[in-house]
Formats: sequence, structure tokens, C-alpha cells
Amino acid sequence: MTAPTLALLALASLAAGFIDAVVGGGGLITMPALLLGLPAGTPFPTILGTNKVVACTGTTMAAGKFLRSGVMRWQDMVGPVLASMAGASGGVALAYFLQGRFEALLRPMMLVIMVAMLAFTLLKPDLGHLHAPKFGLGHQRGWAMLISLCLGFYDGFFGPGTGSVLIFLFVAVLGFDFLRSSALAKSVNWASNIAAMSLFLWKGSWIPMVALSMAVANGIGGYLGAHVALEKGSSWVRAMFITVVGALIVRLGWQVWAG
Repeated sequence: MTAPTLALLALASLAAGFIDAVVGGGGLITMPALLLGLPAGTPFPTILGTNKVVACTGTTMAAGKFLRSGVMRWQDMVGPVLASMAGASGGVALAYFLQGRFEALLRPMMLVIMVAMLAFTLLKPDLGHLHAPKFGLGHQRGWAMLISLCLGFYDGFFGPGTGSVLIFLFVAVLGFDFLRSSALAKSVNWASNIAAMSLFLWKGSWIPMVALSMAVANGIGGYLGAHVALEKGSSWVRAMFITVVGALIVRLGWQVWAG
């Protein structure tokens, strides 16, 4: 791989890390970048494994920053984190079983989900501004674990858009504000990334030079994104969520339309 291509992949990874730390969706930047930058014929599990090494760095930096801030108690993260790891492990197993025969079906599905999320957020201007949990602590943790299990499975199976959907569900279902939702989503997404990455590395499905170069850039972006989100608060995160999801809809729509 040429140095200019590697540099462009690192730049895309830096931007993805920043955006992913705030509102998720970083995989919708890094995955297309890898598909374009890597040689034609690269096995899809190898692309997924390389992307997971990259994503792990950014989510580790972002989740660590949020955890140290005290926005969310670590006790409320344990159950969702474990559920996410279990789901991701099942998703990776299915990805190997299908061997890349599912991407064309998932893009239209993600497009529908993203449009629904954006419409719901825009129709409810107060959504995510205030932290107003809808359930008692026990039910809240149960719902958080169920959401994390399902999205962890998707993240291991394919991945792009996981963070954005997690944030939306934590806001819409649990009643969290956008800042706390982002903090919990990063921990859950970190867990699914770690579980999936471990399995891909065990299978040897990654490209070390590309993965490590992009990982450094992604980690820097993730740390900076979490720092800015904590400084700006929920209103800014909500605005970023709407902007990024809108952009992702345009990108996914074009990919679906172009076939």
C-alpha cells in the first residue's frame, strides 16, 4: 500500500474517531474508506477485523474520557457492557458463516432506520435535552442490557451506525439526555468492539500496518470528540446527532441508489 493511501485512511480515521465519540457513526466513514483503500478481493472478514482494531482505539479513548467524567456511574454500565460482548460474539460467528453475502441487504435496512431516527428526533424538539429516566433502576438496567445485546450482535455482524442507534435508543427508550446516552453508548460500543476484535484477531483477519496506523488517528479523534462533547453538553450533542445522521442518510441513500 502506498504512503498517500495510508495517510488518507489515517485522516478518515481521525475524523471518524471524533464524530463517533460524540454521536456514533464512525464506522460509516472507516468502512467505506477501507473498501476503497484496500486491494480488490480483500476478504470481507479481514476488512471487518481491520476496522474493529481501528474502532477499538477510538471507543477506548472516548469511553475512558466519559467514565472519568462521572457522567454515568460505572455500576450502570457493567450489565450493558457484558450483554454487548455476548451479542458481538454471536454476530462475528454469523459474519464468518455468511462470508460477506449480506452487505447489500443491510444498507437499505440501515437507511430506513436512520431516516426513522432523524424524523423522530426532529418531531420531538425536547427529546434528549433533559435527563428524565422512564423506568426504575432495575427495569432501566434490564432495558439497557437488551438494547446492548441486540446492537452488540449487529456490531459484530456488520457494525456501521451502531453508536448512533445506541444513542437514539437510550434517549427514546430510557429517557436519558444526549450526553448520558453518548457516554453509555461509548461503553457499550467499546465492549462490542473489543469482543469482535478479539475474535477477528484470533482468526488472523486483519491487516496490521493499516489497522495500527488508522488506530492511532482514531484514538486521537475519539479523545478530542469526547472532550468537546463534555464541554458543550446535551444541546450541542443533539445538534451534532441531527447533522451527522442527516449526512449518513445522504451517503447511505446514494450507496443504495447506486447499487
